[in-house]
Amino acid sequence: MAAPPPTDSADPDDHATEGRAPAPRTLTILGCDGSYAGPGGAGSGYLVEDGTTAVVLDLGPGTFSHLQQVIDPGEVDAVFLSHEHPDHWSDLESFAVWLLHHSGGRPLAVHAPPGLRKYCYFAERSVLEWHEREPSDVVPAGSLTLRFVATDHGPPTLSVRVDSQTGETPPEAPDPARAIAFSADSGFDWSVEELGSGIGTFLCEATFLRDNEGKFHHMSGRQAGTMAREAGVGRLVLTHRLPTVAADAVAAEAEEHFGRPVHQAEIGRVFEW
Repeated sequence: MAAPPPTDSADPDDHATEGRAPAPRTLTILGCDGSYAGPGGAGSGYLVEDGTTAVVLDLGPGTFSHLQQVIDPGEVDAVFLSHEHPDHWSDLESFAVWLLHHSGGRPLAVHAPPGLRKYCYFAERSVLEWHEREPSDVVPAGSLTLRFVATDHGPPTLSVRVDSQTGETPPEAPDPARAIAFSADSGFDWSVEELGSGIGTFLCEATFLRDNEGKFHHMSGRQAGTMAREAGVGRLVLTHRLPTVAADAVAAEAEEHFGRPVHQAEIGRVFEW
């Protein structure tokens, strides 16, 4: 098996309790192409783990293959699907087939906005436990908490904030240093600020460059950088770039407006959060 990909650590202040190592918290990129998968690429998909619980954010085409290289799918506690566009969820079908053969009867919790369920072939099968979610819902998922907010997109679309609880912090007051936010798909008439303050890592779509702003319900590198700076997030990770758009150009545009270096999502890349 290939060596594990490099890990991008969070800021030096890891907010660990003195004398006790913090729980491992990782964000693994399973796919990050925007709108369609480029050659060798995959749609949106991100695995979030905190040492106790594993949650997948989106399952676009090609991501289930990469998920199996990182974790036993049976160890996934829940899946969040941001909206009904196929580049964000279609590999749930492959996951469901895997569960039919391997689940042992334990259903997989699926959290998604209204409208998506009708497109899923396996939605009514016992291997999936489907939950329709609305903006402002707050949902426990093992040791993680998922908080949803609607974005500026076409169909009902939810962004998500993931908080991991510390041993000293009660569930109703999560440690913001352990927060990660995912924009899902959105135009600029939405802000990550709606998910609350203290976000350490912001996984934000940056589909194209500023010359395409306003043409689609997506954001440019400039807009992603501006939003992240204004919200005061700790780290900006760019994702959902169109395969035909140069990664360096999107990053440069985002960095100019974020005010410091940004990170690019790449399949297999691991971030600590």
